[in-house]
Amino acid sequence: MDPQTIHKRRWTILYVLVICLLVIVLDNTVLNVALKTIADPRQGLGASQGQLEWAINAYTLVFAGLLFTFGVLGDRIGHRRMLVIGMVMFGLSSLVSSYAQTPGQLILARAAMGLGGAAVMPQTLSIIANVFEPEERGRAIGIWAGAVGIGIAIGPITGGLLLDHFWWGSVFLINVPIVVVGVIAVSLLVPESRGRHMKIDFGGVLLSIAGLVLLTYGIIEGGEKATVTAPQVYGAVIAGIVLLGAFVWYESRIEHPSLNVRLFRDGRLSASVGAIGLVFFALGGVVLFISLYLQSVRGFSPLRAGLLSLPLAVGQLLVAPRSATFVARFGARRVAATGLFMVALALLSYHLTATVDSPIWLLEVTFFVQGAGMGMVMPPATTAVMAVLPREQAGSGSAINNIARQVAIALGVAVLGSLVSSIYRSDMKPHLAALPAKLRDAAGESIGATGGVAERLGPAGRTILAPAHQSFVHAMHVTSAISSAVALLGVFVVLKWMPGKGSDEVLEPSASQPEHIEV
Repeated sequence: MDPQTIHKRRWTILYVLVICLLVIVLDNTVLNVALKTIADPRQGLGASQGQLEWAINAYTLVFAGLLFTFGVLGDRIGHRRMLVIGMVMFGLSSLVSSYAQTPGQLILARAAMGLGGAAVMPQTLSIIANVFEPEERGRAIGIWAGAVGIGIAIGPITGGLLLDHFWWGSVFLINVPIVVVGVIAVSLLVPESRGRHMKIDFGGVLLSIAGLVLLTYGIIEGGEKATVTAPQVYGAVIAGIVLLGAFVWYESRIEHPSLNVRLFRDGRLSASVGAIGLVFFALGGVVLFISLYLQSVRGFSPLRAGLLSLPLAVGQLLVAPRSATFVARFGARRVAATGLFMVALALLSYHLTATVDSPIWLLEVTFFVQGAGMGMVMPPATTAVMAVLPREQAGSGSAINNIARQVAIALGVAVLGSLVSSIYRSDMKPHLAALPAKLRDAAGESIGATGGVAERLGPAGRTILAPAHQSFVHAMHVTSAISSAVALLGVFVVLKWMPGKGSDEVLEPSASQPEHIEV
């Protein structure tokens, strides 16, 4: 495909890449709406709070651990080819997920989906970096980031519609036709491109995945057992930290690392990655509990819960494509810091807008502010990461960006989800004392389990529902306050290290020769 044809098709190519990105985002937002149903032993799989966290983190940990490897593979064998391979893997594992019979099978299938997602994500940004010239690249990345908003918008609504009419597995089955359309479009319209050849760092991949899995396992077990003194809790956390430390040491000393930690000496990249990581850590626990709040505490159906989440997506969708204009006028530092402050403010306001009986329109306003804040953070931070590296390392830049996001989500879900679980169990313990021991243990598992036990007990079970709602809301408020503090920390990181207006170095990508592009 000649350069002139590629230039003419560049926006069409971008929208094809958006379809590929959309299926990955759609999957995670659909899952959030389905958590309550999957936890229900009658309608779903009877998954515990910890198993729900693993259903999310099995995907994100594999995704994050292999992003850099697949970025390198894309540079070596071709970004289009790797994009097609990843889409096919994602579609097949979605099919398997939809027919899982146990929480364990779902967790394994979700890990396989992470494998496919890791192959897809870095190729999308790599192709954008090669198809668009520097003067248009910021706008293209803004549209790419806006696709996240589209996925957040249609995911919960799609999930709600599916759960209202079909079984829980349909939320994964919906990925398959989107994958088919995406594969055909990529094959027909997207040019092939390659970067420089690099060796695959198997040692780094194994160390990073093992360290993240052990750290996450220890955190989730701590929430399940409501203690940090159990050997499997502190032992796993310490082992995970040691392995991640070994990973950083190892990566700083080899020629072709899976994550070039030396790049973080550049303040532009460190601040941008820090902003991405902190905002998604703060978001990680929120997406876990907000769907359960809307369905289990407020009593909304999955479809209504999905519709109520729409302002979060609308905020992102409206602001992300316009962020390049804001950056040109005010500078990346001010725009990203303002966005992080908006996220922190929205998270803190959950104390007023997300109570047992607060007006739902207040929560809608909060969602919109939070989404708009995220839309202001992601494009300038992503563009800054890509700008630090030469074009032939676009796959690596894309991987750094997405590793930060996925690791932050995984740790946010583990840390904040475990905190919600621990506080909820502690608050509910005195209210369950009168129940038989077997029912007491089941009812204290999660708010979904409490609702199931209350329904089995009939009229007598209603006495535990009110304290369950209060306990969950209290746990949610504590977690959202911590999330707000994390996002506020991101404000200071950005103000300290991200260059401001007039710093060409932030949004002007490094000069380099374009990669080889072919049919």
